Amino acid sequence: MTRVPLSVLDLSPISEGSTVSQALRNTVDLARQTEEWGYERYWVAEHHFVAVASSSPAVLIGLIAAATNRIRVGSAAVQLGFTTAAAVVESFGTVDALYPGRIDLGVGRSGQRRAAALAGAPPSAPEPAVSSGPGGLFPVAPAEAAPRKTPLLAASLAALQQPHAQAPEFVEQLDDLAALLVGTYERDGVPLTARPGVGADVSLWLFGSSAGPTAREAGARGLPFAASYHFSPGTTLDAIDEYRRAFVPSTRLSEPYVAVSADAVVAESDSQARELAASFPQWVHSIRSGRGAVEYPDPTSVAALTDEQYRLVADRVETQFVGSAATVSDRLEALQEATGADELVLTSVTYDHADRLRSYELLGKEWGLPRLRV
Repeated sequence: MTRVPLSVLDLSPISEGSTVSQALRNTVDLARQTEEWGYERYWVAEHHFVAVASSSPAVLIGLIAAATNRIRVGSAAVQLGFTTAAAVVESFGTVDALYPGRIDLGVGRSGQRRAAALAGAPPSAPEPAVSSGPGGLFPVAPAEAAPRKTPLLAASLAALQQPHAQAPEFVEQLDDLAALLVGTYERDGVPLTARPGVGADVSLWLFGSSAGPTAREAGARGLPFAASYHFSPGTTLDAIDEYRRAFVPSTRLSEPYVAVSADAVVAESDSQARELAASFPQWVHSIRSGRGAVEYPDPTSVAALTDEQYRLVADRVETQFVGSAATVSDRLEALQEATGADELVLTSVTYDHADRLRSYELLGKEWGLPRLRV
């Protein structure tokens, strides 16, 4: 049986008692190893003011590209609400100039949605809260379309944005990105050329978690779409359906291309994997409760969640794929069949780096990824 490619999504998590430096070294090490084990792409997330080290995707992508040889490296995803199209194109153009043909520029609407929520405005389009689907893979869950108004979120936005600044509309920024990359960008009637950036051989992706503007724009522009199942499992099918309905063939894609992300922890046995994943609920709760991701807890000493706390994270915990390589491989096959994914993107977070390496190694071998000769 021919299986779809597997890719990596890395947040550069900081474990309890560790450091940013160690988290970044772990990321570079994981990229080198997963390249050898046959993974297709290495995606890095963008998060701010939390206990992960992936706050500057373009810088981190450059470091990973320098440390590897073949694997594609990309952002999952640049939050356009916190930056400008010109800054994105110039930074990714710089990396592409040194590592041409290996850079994926994934962008998302997260920044605009957070700013709208804090201002008291609704999201730019209503997005469904839940979906249902086969095999218990798509649970009914609380909506995550609009972020909670927490002091941390408010302070984070104040630090990331200029006072009284308002991010351009998402569609406008996408238009600017496309124009800057091909050299047709103008501002106030004046042609502007981004160097580095213009003509960069970067692959543009859109990342989304529900059936809203991101999925529609990805389809309408003929771009590949990454559906964030790991972030919002209850809305994944809706997002993919919206993307496919809107799809228009482009010079890049003649038909839709969907990547689907999933949380996974793999070990030698189901029981060992469950032990490694024991602190995942507490980590997710720190995110969803508005505190921001804490340092990843030690599973041997973490306190159990209360029933009320668990309800907030149940959908993500119950859709984390935990077990032996054979167990997780079977569940990933079910996810791929249910979504029609062309590629699966795996995020495996464990307290010990060695366990995270082993998780990707075991799964890649079970999945049949073509290992590089070294």
